[in-house]
Amino acid sequence: MQTIRVVGFGAMNLDELYRVQSVLADNETTVGEYQSSPGGSSANTIYGLAKLGISTGFIGVVGDDEAGGLLIKDFREVGVDTNQIKVKENTKTGKVLGLTDYYGKRALYVAPGANSLLNMDDVQLEYLKQTEFVHLSSFVDEEQFEIQKKVVDILPPSVKISFTPGAIYTRKGLNTLAPILEKTDILFANESEINELTGASYRIAARHLIDRGCRTVIVTLGKQTLKEIDESQLMMFEDSNHPRVLSPQAAPSFISNNDRFANYVADANDEYVIESAKVVRKKDTTGAGDAFATGFLYGLLIGKGIEECGRLGSIVAQLSIKQMGARRGLPNQNGLRRRYQELYNQPL
Repeated sequence: MQTIRVVGFGAMNLDELYRVQSVLADNETTVGEYQSSPGGSSANTIYGLAKLGISTGFIGVVGDDEAGGLLIKDFREVGVDTNQIKVKENTKTGKVLGLTDYYGKRALYVAPGANSLLNMDDVQLEYLKQTEFVHLSSFVDEEQFEIQKKVVDILPPSVKISFTPGAIYTRKGLNTLAPILEKTDILFANESEINELTGASYRIAARHLIDRGCRTVIVTLGKQTLKEIDESQLMMFEDSNHPRVLSPQAAPSFISNNDRFANYVADANDEYVIESAKVVRKKDTTGAGDAFATGFLYGLLIGKGIEECGRLGSIVAQLSIKQMGARRGLPNQNGLRRRYQELYNQPL
């Protein structure tokens, strides 16, 4: 029997994605492109890891409809173990309506469907106890959140927790998330989420979360933040506890170019700003954070340090946003190795 190295645990959704001229508060615009594709934050990362050759499984639920069948089929095509996915009768699979514009803004509307029916009987603890990583992402309803807290509390120290709370869980607040955060080995969040969660800027927030038990914190940085980093010349500090840029390009080129992005990675000893290479063609940022998590976790699973994991996360995210939807642009192992060789002129 194959050992499952990473198990995902989160919502399973069918994404209905619309590319629009701009995301509006109250007006009218046109749709440029439409796509229906499998989604769910943890599910996207598990799919990406499987495509890279990592043995993966998933705990979640779908409805007994066409969408549910599509989500399971999509997993199976890349080798994800779907034996722990439960099908709920007479129920619709969860769906997300997503609007994304040409400026990178997004609006997501979630209809949880079958996800809200997951119960403790659907979670096989022995299955989770034998894996290396459990990768968590959010559910809409409180019952499933409480189940995740219970599961995290039961799991042995041998099982590492990676956690993508997203906006839904971030709004619950730091104290509510504390039972999961204090056992989290890898936390993935964007800058607005980390600020809302802690009330602090990303560097202070990362230190605070590490003090509360998180081993490693990764934050997606916005363009303005990166400009401020450059202007304050934090990159010039020689102290090992200040950010270091790991990039095929110089930091200032990122600051002035909208076709790049970066992530901040910190643990108890070090912190880094990992810059992407130039994105020649950006189609859709849906699932970019999940793609980064894919590359980062892949790096850990093949024995890389956190800065190298950050590089791999950046590459996978960069490739992902060239296609519409969260999964179409995710690379296989050969594609990732080829891109790494192009950027760093050395084998992975």
